[in-house]
Amino acid sequence: MLLALALAAQALRSGLALRTARRRGRPPRPAERRAHLRVAKPAALLLLVGFPLGPLSAVWLRGLDAFGTLHAAVALLAAALFAAAAWLGHTLEHGAVARREAHAAVALAAVLAGAAAFATGFVLLP
Repeated sequence: MLLALALAAQALRSGLALRTARRRGRPPRPAERRAHLRVAKPAALLLLVGFPLGPLSAVWLRGLDAFGTLHAAVALLAAALFAAAAWLGHTLEHGAVARREAHAAVALAAVLAGAAAFATGFVLLP
């Protein structure tokens, strides 16, 4: 999950570069957009595929409740935000330009929630 969060942070960085270009009146270059998508898609996929592994690990390997920790609640929020950001990004990629601001806000919230989930998971380490 650390790799997935690092990719998500890189996607956020490249997304902010796209936004900065637009705000300065310069349309983003196609290469910049492709670079964002090249990082964002695998990050979202890794995070959303990896999310169910946490509760499975908690139950089968540690004997804990699947969603009985603060880490689980924060991770659930992060997963929901990443799923929403991915969906908004997909619609944006297919022409729904009006969703650009929503995508940016949800993606930022997702990365912040992911970082919070990472931090709250430290107490669960053996």
